[in-house]
This record gives sequence, C-alpha cells and structure tokens, in this order.
Amino acid sequence: MKTSTKVISGIILFLVIAFAIFFYIRFYFVFGDGVKAGELNQFTYKGYVFKTYEGKLIQAGFRGAQKGTMGASVESYIFDFSVTDKVVAEDLMQCSGKMVELHYKEYLGALPWRGMQKHIVDKVISVSEPTQ
Repeated sequence: MKTSTKVISGIILFLVIAFAIFFYIRFYFVFGDGVKAGELNQFTYKGYVFKTYEGKLIQAGFRGAQKGTMGASVESYIFDFSVTDKVVAEDLMQCSGKMVELHYKEYLGALPWRGMQKHIVDKVISVSEPTQ
C-alpha cells in the first residue's frame, strides 16, 4: 500500500471510531438516574413509524417569595418521560390521576425507537390515591 492510502485509511478509521464513541455517549450512556413522584396526568401510546409510550407527571411544589413579588406561590413542574418496557407501560396505563413514584434513567439524547424524551422510566416504585 502507498503511504497516502495508509494515511487516508487511518483518518477514515479514526473518524469511524470517533463517531461510534460519540453516538454511544450521546444515546446509550446513562447520564443519570433517579426517582420522581407526582400525579400521573397523561400516558399514551403514539407515533407514526415508531410507536412509543409517552407520559406526563405533574409535580406540585411550593415556591417561596421571590424578589419583587408579594408572597409565596404554588407552582407545578411537568416531568415528560418515555417508557420502553411494555409491562411498566401496562401498569402506568391503569394509573392516570393517581400519585406515582417512578424510577427513571436520563440519557443525553432521545432515539425515535426508544421514545420522544431523554428520560426513560424503567420501574414503578409505588402507586397511591391522590390526597385531597
């Protein structure tokens, strides 16, 4: 092989390996995991090509007085998530309007066949009726 062919082959090999590492870190490396609790507002099975399970969890919170405001307020945070496990999805389909505690994994990027969100719920920890 000529020297120029070896150099071009080396550069191409380096670029392929760099792209593979980038793709793995971006879409398959688990950046973080944790637990979220709140009221399950919506859980659907949707998509054009890739059907995925998508949900919304409402977390109510109390926000203290901020500079320039009169007092404290109640604020909601919506946690959007996807589910890949069909058993977990079937459990969540029965829980709309209930208080749930969910374990999730956070990725740096979303894949169409895994769901529309970067947060993937992999376990339902607890389910209870909302308190009034």
